[in-house]
Amino acid sequence: MAYWLFKSEPDTWSWDQQVAKGQVGEEWGGVRNYQARNNMRAMKIGDRGFFYHSNVGKEIVGIVEVCAESHPDSTTEDARWDCVDIRAVAPMARPISLEMAKAEPRLKDMALVQNTRLSVQPVTEAEWAVVLELSGTADPA
Repeated sequence: MAYWLFKSEPDTWSWDQQVAKGQVGEEWGGVRNYQARNNMRAMKIGDRGFFYHSNVGKEIVGIVEVCAESHPDSTTEDARWDCVDIRAVAPMARPISLEMAKAEPRLKDMALVQNTRLSVQPVTEAEWAVVLELSGTADPA
């Protein structure tokens, strides 16, 4: 299993909206960055990710799961853009802010800390475990 982080502005797509989609999940469309697209192309069903509220809040608020592998993004006719579908798995017991992540030495190399603009990013297994530890969230695996 691989781990990821999905960023969304909560006034565009929030954790609550993701949860409301239930087991069906939602297409993670509208991404127009080649690195983020390539990250989605590498995802497999069952991979887990953190759901991060960007701009407002700037915090990891939940855990999601990839429920459909890379496919054409329905928000565009341009064949260059793919996306995956994700579904909510569990909320974080305590959200982890960007400031908390930056203050944690074990997360100094995390993509979220190093490249705050990338909308879909990899998370290492060690980073996954540290974020869960800091949040007091049990791994739902």
